[in-house]
Amino acid sequence: MKVYRAIADLDLDRTKSIALVPTMGAFHEGHLHLMREARKLANLVVVSLFVNPTQFRAGEDFEKYPRDEAGDFELADSVGVDAMFAPSVEEVYPAKTTKVHVGGLSESWEGAHRPGHFDGVATVVAKLFNICRPDFAVFGWKDFQQCRVIQSMVEGLNFPVALHFEPTVREADGLALSSRNRYLSSQERVVAPLLYATLCRVASDVRGASDEGEVSRFIDAGRRELTAAGFVLDYFEMVDSATLDAVRSVESWNRLIVAGRLGSTRLIDNISLFEHAE
Repeated sequence: MKVYRAIADLDLDRTKSIALVPTMGAFHEGHLHLMREARKLANLVVVSLFVNPTQFRAGEDFEKYPRDEAGDFELADSVGVDAMFAPSVEEVYPAKTTKVHVGGLSESWEGAHRPGHFDGVATVVAKLFNICRPDFAVFGWKDFQQCRVIQSMVEGLNFPVALHFEPTVREADGLALSSRNRYLSSQERVVAPLLYATLCRVASDVRGASDEGEVSRFIDAGRRELTAAGFVLDYFEMVDSATLDAVRSVESWNRLIVAGRLGSTRLIDNISLFEHAE
């Protein structure tokens, strides 16, 4: 595996198809799954490792975000990654004069609770697409709203890249894999899987609801359960997958989304309303 630090040195073989997996490092099995899937799509697999400062607000965890570059390089090499692009902040942002804003989809939920977050995401992904020029890019559905924002950006700016989204990889107890999980204390780690369990239970209840009022009651019950367990919720909602608008109709394209803090750790998750329907 070749490691590149400078854009000018990124000498990828353009005669081969290229799949890009954008990451912020601190790799876990979820990242490795994306890399393996990228290998199925293209001749060359490129992983970017860049903790992007523009998607963090003041007071968030940019400085303490988990970093283990040597370990990440070893893991990526073990699954057959061909090239690692690991630039400095100065290399990616020699001048912060341009940003990409995706209207609509970027302004609710995560966007409302983390103003400017999706401008940072869209800008860095656009830059990575222009730098690496991939034929394919692979992301995970765990960051559902991020995936929708990137889809909208690619369509709106006519990026010649095919997007592939992979299901959330989970621990045996259901907790979605995340680099931030390592912030959890041992007690919090016991409680954290309730986030996914509650999503699943509420989805099952909603599927059997008789009317929209009952749907609202089931969603409210999910909020109360998580709050009682110690979560400080930013949102727990059912949304239309296309528009991200809050909805109460029982449709196959709806998703349940959640974000909140358990102790000092902010966790997010989501499932399709019919993800476990028989």
